[in-house]
Amino acid sequence: MRQRHLSVALALVVVVLGAAGPALAQTDEIQVYTAEIADQHVFNLTWHNNFVANGNTTPAFPGAVVANKSWNGVPEWAYGVAKWFEAGLYMPLYSRDNEQGWGLNGFKLRALFVEPDAADRTFVYGTNFEFSVNAKRWDASRFSSEVRPIVGWHLNQWDIIVNPILDTEYDGFANLDFAPCTRLAFNPSKSVAVALEEYDDFGPIKGFHAASDQVHQLYGVFDLTGKAVDVEFGVGVGLTSASDKLTFKLILSRDLNKVSPPSK
Repeated sequence: MRQRHLSVALALVVVVLGAAGPALAQTDEIQVYTAEIADQHVFNLTWHNNFVANGNTTPAFPGAVVANKSWNGVPEWAYGVAKWFEAGLYMPLYSRDNEQGWGLNGFKLRALFVEPDAADRTFVYGTNFEFSVNAKRWDASRFSSEVRPIVGWHLNQWDIIVNPILDTEYDGFANLDFAPCTRLAFNPSKSVAVALEEYDDFGPIKGFHAASDQVHQLYGVFDLTGKAVDVEFGVGVGLTSASDKLTFKLILSRDLNKVSPPSK
């Protein structure tokens, strides 16, 4: 069964990576995937928001949303199809900047394949696939995709998670954009975590950008698992001249139809 799941995931990698190109847009989702998914037959809603308090003032391409002082976000609707598969829909993607005001940026479909019961395992892995339909203001390409492998370790109170992401715009293997993210978290309890997360964009695999033109951002993150809603808050600082200098992120998550066990 496990080999069949991996075969499906590898086949999707081949299909998606058959044609790809660099990503030219900022992001609505700032999150490291841990391989944990919604329980089977459970709907989950995650609301992503980030505010670029001090960012790039030059658009990534003509007509693009300007990062500086922009507010970006999206509701993420997810459903646990199986113990090893979660399907997701991001809609509506939205942003506001000082140049264009509020606007819609498109939508995304997601398929996440993981090793079941990731929270209870020492070693976890999975692969996420996203297909995006983009508004002109959000991306230079009408269609784009993401392939996000997930590798991680739960070591007592410590978590180490790596997502070596490849962003694609369907114009050749050489133009795949390498944009990994990493999370190191300390969990003093089951409901609280403090973490360092790094988000990078090295550029196309055919030749990475010069160091000063690469994006590297370091976030301090606080996670709280609550009875009604889970909260993740983070503050990110840019480490290179090409990076946004100061960004805040807030992620709220809640299972919509999960029945809690009766209290004793």
